[in-house]
Amino acid sequence: MMNSSIFVPAEQILKILNCVSTQLGLNVPPIVVTNYLRSLPPESFGHAWVKHLDECNLQPLQGARRMQLHDGIHVLTGYNTEPLGEAEVQCFLLGAKFRPIHIVILCLILLRVERLRSRQIITITRSEVRQCLIAAYHRGKNSNFDPDNWQPEILWEMPLQDVQLLLMGYSHRVTKD
Repeated sequence: MMNSSIFVPAEQILKILNCVSTQLGLNVPPIVVTNYLRSLPPESFGHAWVKHLDECNLQPLQGARRMQLHDGIHVLTGYNTEPLGEAEVQCFLLGAKFRPIHIVILCLILLRVERLRSRQIITITRSEVRQCLIAAYHRGKNSNFDPDNWQPEILWEMPLQDVQLLLMGYSHRVTKD
């Protein structure tokens, strides 16, 4: 059994990543401009992104480019922002393009998932968690998605389903959990 006293809240993970990206000089000006995205057609990728932020009560992430684009991966994949959904995003990214940082982030998230399981806040079994993560990894592996080089700025106005087909090789209707 995992030690549930080892717990790093999501906010602290973001602070650590932001500090590292600042020290490495990776921060860029804001990419996600919510007022512009709200003005796009409802079926567009950009509008779906800002709708996701609104529904999850989130503000666009700031800092390194890759961090700012994180919420777009939730929009493309349909994974939610609960701990398991965040773990699925990391597995998807591992499948799309291996980066050791995703293993570190995944481990921190899985500590949180295990803590929630031990407190019976979530009822998913370890086997179900494993199945979800393996499926997410394979989705990333089988996609056309390159997390280092995708440019959502040129895709904002396209219909979400077209962007999913282009980058993911399939269209996934996003549903709210």
